[in-house]
Amino acid sequence: MREIVLDTETTGLDPYADHRLVEIGCIELINHMPTGRQYHQYINPQRPMPKEAFDVHGLGDEFLKDQPVFAEVADEFIEFIGEDSVLVIHNASFDMKFLNAELEWLNKPRIAMERALDTVQMARKKFPGSPVSLDALCRRFKIDNSNRTLHGALLDSDLLAQVYLELLGGRQHGLSLDPNALNGDQDEDNGGRRVLGPRGNRLEPRPHVISDEELAAHRAYIEAKVKDALWLTRQDA
Repeated sequence: MREIVLDTETTGLDPYADHRLVEIGCIELINHMPTGRQYHQYINPQRPMPKEAFDVHGLGDEFLKDQPVFAEVADEFIEFIGEDSVLVIHNASFDMKFLNAELEWLNKPRIAMERALDTVQMARKKFPGSPVSLDALCRRFKIDNSNRTLHGALLDSDLLAQVYLELLGGRQHGLSLDPNALNGDQDEDNGGRRVLGPRGNRLEPRPHVISDEELAAHRAYIEAKVKDALWLTRQDA
């Protein structure tokens, strides 16, 4: 399963009030694990940067004026996210609104909202009544966000990928975190067992044959603790 963890930075809150994208950051996940592939692009918004937005992400007019406009990078972005990958986004309606507005202005197909998985909604269901900002979730899951002095699309996507894994159930979610397992390979772990890839996503059971002494001890325990144990009666029959 392919997912894209995605974040954007903008000049403001509403694309239909003369605000634009200024940064897109994406990280590819396969079976919930980062592959190392990413997409990152700064964008010239073709308008001045408001101070309120600059204070959030630190992207100013002088830096952005030399970046490409969205029309120049749209096809590369669309190719990266693909046609059916799930888009994992924190507060998805905000980012999707800006992305679809930019695509609409270029007469390109919009991205279906059904493709977006909103981690804000996931966090609210998992922790009702608790703060669900990216910083708050990093603190909850003890994820190091000390480099996040300002918002940044790629940095925030990386943090969100870690938060997303924790929301799914943490490091035990897949039972196999070996990066080679993403390709369906098998590798031995430190205990000599075989680790399966995404088709199995489990450890092979360790062979174990019960001894006669263990079987007798177990039978004696059941007879002493359970009156007319069904499985003992069936075995005797």
